[in-house]
Amino acid sequence: MTLVPQVQLTHAGTAEVANAVEGLSLTRLALRRLLKDKLTMVSLVVVAVFLVLAVSAPVLSATGILDPTSIHNDLIDTATGGLPNEKGGLSWSHPLGVEPGTGRDVLSRLILGITYSLTVALGASIVAVVLGTVLGIVSGYLGGRVDMLISRMVDLTLSFPQTLMLLALSGVFIDQLISMGIPSGNIANGVYIVLVLGLFGWPSFARLIRGQVLSQREREYVEAARSLGAKNGRIYFRELLPNLWAPILVYFTLTLPQFISAEAALSFLGVGIKPPTPTLGNILTYSTNYAESDFAFFVFPALFIATLVVSFNLLGDGLRDALDPKAGR
Repeated sequence: MTLVPQVQLTHAGTAEVANAVEGLSLTRLALRRLLKDKLTMVSLVVVAVFLVLAVSAPVLSATGILDPTSIHNDLIDTATGGLPNEKGGLSWSHPLGVEPGTGRDVLSRLILGITYSLTVALGASIVAVVLGTVLGIVSGYLGGRVDMLISRMVDLTLSFPQTLMLLALSGVFIDQLISMGIPSGNIANGVYIVLVLGLFGWPSFARLIRGQVLSQREREYVEAARSLGAKNGRIYFRELLPNLWAPILVYFTLTLPQFISAEAALSFLGVGIKPPTPTLGNILTYSTNYAESDFAFFVFPALFIATLVVSFNLLGDGLRDALDPKAGR
């Protein structure tokens, strides 16, 4: 008499455990793994802070809370070549000091610089991800001559020296953008950088998506859609694309910091958004002139760039581990 209740309880407990396991979707499992990764969560908080600063900086500048353009001649010493008067100009009004030569507030310019640098990197990442996704899906699904043609396009794009091409063609392409109605100056320069970085950044992602599609195109859900007469466009974007969001998200978070670093490098080479409009790249470029005489002014923009890039990279690594069910911790 006592064995039956025990067996029933055992079966009930087993059923509850099974239901609890079955009740966790892949998204919830990935979220659980992500929340357990402390380093990734810290990186997520840092990235969120940078994003909030980037979004709020134009508003703060317009309301006068940030003052990235005002020149404070009284805070620099012309006898020393424009160096700040004392302690790099550090004060409650200027927590990170002022720029040598201009006396502009360093903190205000760095915060506004995050906005412009992230805008350029975000635009380039979107161009690269969209092109890579579309061409990768088409190449992997159709195969044959289409796959061969797109693969050769990938090889050809990767063979170009990106930095050299960007420097050599900047004048011609920027003039073309201006003739198409894009305002001259920093807007045209920014659009040019976005397009060039995006157009040179898609091949590696296209290869990644192609490999994913090759493993997905013979699955039952694709065969079912094909047997029901679904057109290729529907299979691309309604069947395959929803199953590719994990590598797309991971690649996006890993590509964004690369383009932030690329914008800084291009600013150093003289191509990009020009001062007085601040970006992290052109602020760092300007600070190299004072690396010895005002070391703090050189360190602050370098730390901003390093923190932003490392945080995005760690976040991308954490997302990749969390979204990959086979990844070991």
